[in-house]
Amino acid sequence: RHGPQGGHTCLCLNPTGNIIGSGIFISPKGVLEHAGSVGLALVVWMVGGGISALGSLCYAELGVTIPKSGGDYSYVTEIFGGLVGFLLLWSAVLIMYPTTLAVIALTFSNYVLQPLFPNCMPPYVATRMLSTTCLLFLTWVNCFSVRWATRIQDVFTVGKLLALGLIIVVGMVQICQGHYEGLRPQVAFQFFKTPSVGQVALSFLQAAFAFSGWNFLNYVTEEVVNPRRNLPRAIYISIPLVTFVYTLTNIAYFSSMSPEELLSSNAVAVTFGEKLLGMFSSIMPISVALSTFGGINGYLFTSSRLCFSGAREGHLPSLLAMIHCKSCTPIPALLLCCTATVVILCIGETHNLINYVSFINYLSYGVTIAGLLYYRWQKPKLPRPIKVNLLVPISYLLFWAFLLGFSLYSEPVVCGIGLVIMLTGVPVYFLGVYWKDKPKFIYKMVTYMGQKLCFVVFPQMDPTESLPPTQWTDKREL
Repeated sequence: RHGPQGGHTCLCLNPTGNIIGSGIFISPKGVLEHAGSVGLALVVWMVGGGISALGSLCYAELGVTIPKSGGDYSYVTEIFGGLVGFLLLWSAVLIMYPTTLAVIALTFSNYVLQPLFPNCMPPYVATRMLSTTCLLFLTWVNCFSVRWATRIQDVFTVGKLLALGLIIVVGMVQICQGHYEGLRPQVAFQFFKTPSVGQVALSFLQAAFAFSGWNFLNYVTEEVVNPRRNLPRAIYISIPLVTFVYTLTNIAYFSSMSPEELLSSNAVAVTFGEKLLGMFSSIMPISVALSTFGGINGYLFTSSRLCFSGAREGHLPSLLAMIHCKSCTPIPALLLCCTATVVILCIGETHNLINYVSFINYLSYGVTIAGLLYYRWQKPKLPRPIKVNLLVPISYLLFWAFLLGFSLYSEPVVCGIGLVIMLTGVPVYFLGVYWKDKPKFIYKMVTYMGQKLCFVVFPQMDPTESLPPTQWTDKREL
């Protein structure tokens, strides 16, 4: 079938590559800062992987029970109705994707600029200007050519693998040479500060940012071959592998850096390279910069899929589901995401942004998994090719309640802002979606102007789709 990018969709079942991203170069500092000791920080990384595995199993059941692309948004819309689904979509478009892009872009600029400012943090204006330049360039690439965007993704994935592989190998060499004093249990669990329960919850939020992406396959369920077999297999392989890689990376950091050195570093991998790689230390910032550059490109490339699903359900303007008439790129969706990201870049700081986006991410995960339990009660006889034990969603939701409750208590402003922005979607839903008899000339004018400015049209659709594009514009338009 033809997908929202305008070409035949072809899915490579590789969630490991989607999960492992720039988060592992950002989050270690935040996890350690809130955990208060090396030992507890490593525990947080391992438990975080286990929680991601529980969530993935729940999503696997939902993916084959409700075989729609769109992930959380599609499931919540099906189970709880349009309002709750719209709120998840609203928060994804305004918070999740733009904030994640802002964090990755800031990481890119920090790693590029840090070698130029070895004794201090790079200037605020310089990091924002470089981040914005990178974002605008990659937005242009994604608007210009799908082929260029995918080639960039393939090439720059090498940077991520090179950086992680180098860190782990050098760290293991350090340990084999006997440099593991800081990893001994009696030293590792010496707290440089005593963390409260709320601080531990925030350390899990920081780790959760690095694990984000475990639900990627649920955004393209319709395109997965034999999901009953392949979804669980992908989970069983990818989540333990990612947890193992992340834990080894942190062990490598702690084998050569004291907690004080790690916390004082603005670019952890750069500091690691400067201590151990000598004249080859420049490899590290280059590799991480390549990784984050590819990460920005990947998020821009996939952001249009959610807009496409939202427009198909009538929850977003149909303009956001249109593609360029020649290059088949989703220009309106890309421009929206780029604009929102630039705004967040100008007002946020990296670690606060991570708490902000991870809180909203976990909120959407919990609502979706609560929907799994409700759907079992509501439709007990519905065929479920994959059916997880009830202890799996219940365990996840208990951890979810602990995490969100104490995170909100510890960081009420940062986490509360995301909650407020999500709730602003309620009046937007009733005015834009629920109200069917509103004047049509406004959104028709916006769609017409958008089509003329961006040269975009509706993508070719599968004839079995329940809502043709004409219905999006005439009856279900926002």
